[in-house]
Amino acid sequence: MNENWHSADIIAGLRKKGTSLAAVSRAAGLASSTLANALTRPWPKGEFLIAGALGVHPSEIWPGRYAAQGDNRQPREALTQTCSPGIKDGATESH
Repeated sequence: MNENWHSADIIAGLRKKGTSLAAVSRAAGLASSTLANALTRPWPKGEFLIAGALGVHPSEIWPGRYAAQGDNRQPREALTQTCSPGIKDGATESH
């Protein structure tokens, strides 16, 4: 599997296109620093804005964030369910 682009390569790519991360962010109606979030963590909206400015699909920039079918959902560990204090064996309190 290919590696994600380094954030410096993304920024350099935007510069080569005559723009910047801040400019793309502002053009989308966001604060100038908002798109920087997509460089460090999954954020589909931000990924598509950056990729659009670079003329590629987000899966080309962040292949590690996208499954083979283009699904960008990340696997998560199952949550453990905890009971409230005083509730045992699935019984509920009556009021």
